[in-house]
Order: sequence, then C-alpha cells, then structure tokens
Amino acid sequence: MRIMRAAFASRFDDVDPLAALTVGEQPEPILPHDDWVTLRVTASSLNQHDLWSLRGVGLRAEQLPMILGCDAAGVDPDGNEMVVYPVVPTPGDPRGMTILSEHFPGTLAERVAVPRSNLLPLPAGLAAADAACLPTAWLTAWRMLTAKGRVADADAVLVQGAGGGVATAAVTLAVAMGKRVYATSRDATKRERVAELGATAVEPGARLPERVDVVIETVGAATFDHSLKSAAPGARIVVSGATAGHEPKVNLRRVFAMQLEILGTSMGTPDELATLLTFCAERRVRPVVDSVVPFSRVGDAFARLHSGAVFGKVVIDHEA
Repeated sequence: MRIMRAAFASRFDDVDPLAALTVGEQPEPILPHDDWVTLRVTASSLNQHDLWSLRGVGLRAEQLPMILGCDAAGVDPDGNEMVVYPVVPTPGDPRGMTILSEHFPGTLAERVAVPRSNLLPLPAGLAAADAACLPTAWLTAWRMLTAKGRVADADAVLVQGAGGGVATAAVTLAVAMGKRVYATSRDATKRERVAELGATAVEPGARLPERVDVVIETVGAATFDHSLKSAAPGARIVVSGATAGHEPKVNLRRVFAMQLEILGTSMGTPDELATLLTFCAERRVRPVVDSVVPFSRVGDAFARLHSGAVFGKVVIDHEA
C-alpha cells in the first residue's frame, strides 16, 4: 500500500477543533469507480467547512480518519493542469450529493481521487494557487450573485461580514461587474481592506445611502434585520451561511410589504464553475488571498483560519 502525506480529522473536538487535526501519512486514494482519476494536488485552500469537520459536523466517528479539504488545483494523469469541482453525486446522502471530505477523502493531501467529469481545465493566465480558491467559497458567491441574486438586474449590492471567503469573493465579483457595493465588518482594519477592493465599507447595522437590490448574507442572526431594512422593494436576500446564528427574527410584514425574496443556496454547478474560471481569467479578477502556507505548515494555516483574523482565502502550496 502506497502512502502519502495528508491533513485529516483523527477525532472530533467541538471546543478546540485544531486539537482534532492530524498531519501525517495516509493511504493513497483508491478509485471507487472506473470513471474516477487521481489528481496530483499542487495547490488547495481552506474553508470554514474544514473547521466544522474537525468539530464533527457532517461526519461520523466511523468515517475517521477523514482527509480534509474541498478545493484544489493540480495535474491529472495526462499531465494537464486542472481545477477540482468538489461536489460528488452521492445517492446515499439525503441531499443526493456530498462535498469532498464528507464522504470521499478531500484535497489536503498529495493526491486526491475524483470523478473525471469533476476536473475542469485551468485557464491560461490563472495560477493554480488562485484557481484553488474558487471551487467552494468563490463559486458560492458567484451563484449567490448571478443565478440567485440576479445581479444583472441590480444597481447596488450589500455584502454582510466582509473578510470571510464567500463575502470577500462577493465584494470582488460585484465590483468587477460594475455594481455599487456596500460591505459591513465589525473590524476597522477589514473595513479599510474592503474599501481598497472598491466597496463602500460601513459598520454593521449602519444606515446605507440607498436601499440595495441584492444582499449577500453569510452572517445570520447578527445581521439579518439589517439586511431586511437595507433591501429595496423586490430585492433578493441570498443566504449561504449563518456564522453568527441560524435562527434570526424575521419581520414578515417587511418581507411581504416590500415583496422581498429570501433565497438559500450552497456551492454551484460545474458549468457555473467553468463560467467563473473564464470570468476571472478574462477580466483579470484574482481571489483575495490572506496568506500562502506550505503544506509542511498546514497546521499553521488552520490556526490562521480559526483565529478569525483572515481576510480572504488561506492557500496551501503543496509543492513548497
């Protein structure tokens, strides 16, 4: 049995998820079906999903050890540079699908097994480290803005909680689309950073100069009332996370009087990822990268993500 280095959940710890992380040797991936291939990973990136996995959310003890990681770029068996679409059809899951590291081993390893149809070509001019940021957080933000938020029909966008992967992606993409973007953050430094991206940075709960047509909501209970109050008639409030509470109070009078749409989403389709890759390559849009960490220091990368101080994506360089 051939082995490889990997970062994996060896147990669960809801209080201190970093204590549940192990970096060490794991068996190389086994191809479960004939249409699967092995990708040599060159770059990956972390998501909050990885910390939730270490807490035991979405995993069972009998699945351990589970290699973490949803996002990656790498080289396929034919030598082509590819980007991984991380959603795998899984009939046994109630959702009908899973993300890598939930049922199948993830990308924080030297190699990862995926269906061949889950590999998309890396566009010319887009670095692997940048592409590795896109398949989860950036794809979610792209779908929130486009398919769900119908941002083409919008003039102004509000992004709650800028600094996290999805929110920062939404700011960058909406600015690149030519929209007026407002973004909130409790952190003054992050407000300065988001202003540098082209958004108007405001404190949480602050009154905006105008009502917006699309709200990108990943925070939850702490910001949802502000999202409702900031929405223009007919606006779309698109939700993909609830880091600060998943049971907000909702003023239904405002919802029906303003004819608001509250929409939930997660991830996106392979075609949407392909469109996002092309958009970033052609518009020269690049992910906001908080830091690039060699795989030998992947534990430091997890600590950085867990600190809450990140602005953008934490990237793992598998070749350093």
